Amino acid sequence: MRIVQIIDSLEVGGAERMAINYANSLAKKIEFSGLISTRNEGLLLEHVDEKVTYLFLKKKSAIDLSAVFRLRNYLKKNKVDFIHAHSSSCFIAVLVKITMPGIKIIWHDHYGISQNLSVRKNLILKLSSFFFLGIISVNEALKKWAQNYLNCSNIIYFPNFIIESTASLSTFKLEGKDGQRIICVANLRPQKNHELLINGAKEIHKKFPEWTFHLIGKDFNDSYSANLLEMVKEKELSENVFFYGAVNNVKQLLKQSEIAVLTSLSEGLPLAVLEYGLANLAVVATNVGEISKVVPSSKEGLIIDSNSLSQFVNSVQILIENQHIRKSLANQLNFYVNENFGEKSILKDYLTWLKSLNAITK
Repeated sequence: MRIVQIIDSLEVGGAERMAINYANSLAKKIEFSGLISTRNEGLLLEHVDEKVTYLFLKKKSAIDLSAVFRLRNYLKKNKVDFIHAHSSSCFIAVLVKITMPGIKIIWHDHYGISQNLSVRKNLILKLSSFFFLGIISVNEALKKWAQNYLNCSNIIYFPNFIIESTASLSTFKLEGKDGQRIICVANLRPQKNHELLINGAKEIHKKFPEWTFHLIGKDFNDSYSANLLEMVKEKELSENVFFYGAVNNVKQLLKQSEIAVLTSLSEGLPLAVLEYGLANLAVVATNVGEISKVVPSSKEGLIIDSNSLSQFVNSVQILIENQHIRKSLANQLNFYVNENFGEKSILKDYLTWLKSLNAITK
């Protein structure tokens, strides 16, 4: 089997990391595994395995015919069977399929605002879905939405999975004191609700002034991030809440932390929580999206209501005050993530599904 992953960029994000995870994992299992970034490269380029055949398409506009034909040449040269298109990269996949009817498109839906899918309308996507052989949804809500809205009958749910990166990456020291750091990995977007984290940090600081919060994620330099920076300043938390922007060495930074949090208003199945588990951290997270599938009970972590300041503060306080609870939750989550969200079982099911789709077209 010969499969190529297509993604718009290699900036730090969940969909981008999953495209690389699939490409890297498949490189060990099939004849050919490729990866194409259409518009931009980024920090994640360093994570691409040397066995993956990589192409930067340098797409300049929504309909860039020269990019379409560069993609077509790549597919023909490498005798690709399946395009696995992530998020909005499906559009160029459809354009190239018009010129290569035999190519098969799998679309991977990573949509992260899954709390109110009734308002999600996209006519171009709906029309494009006539050309999809199959759809992968990262949670059950997205699967139901695709079944009701899109024009494709082969829809499946696969959870995100994590793999150990073999890339040799430089690291740096987080601010604050060892053993007293709380980390959050989430790009600075409104649905991630960093306001709850900062308001919670203010309350935590009153009782535990030595503990610090460390926010990892891309700053889009918009009104949302400007508001967060102003909040930190107004609450006099500049020595307790630190922003680092996008990084390519999350694993190393997690190792420097004791507690990991995710305060989102909406999620799919966040890779951040999987990474927290792999890093053996105690977790506090909001009960949105598929987070409860990663942290299914109070044995694996502390799940709170969305946007509940009191629950957030109380949960973080429990973990600060009780090292044995921290260690127990971290160990249980680590075991659960490794058992249920490792690449081996998911890749096996993925390849079995693709073979079944291949049989349909023959």
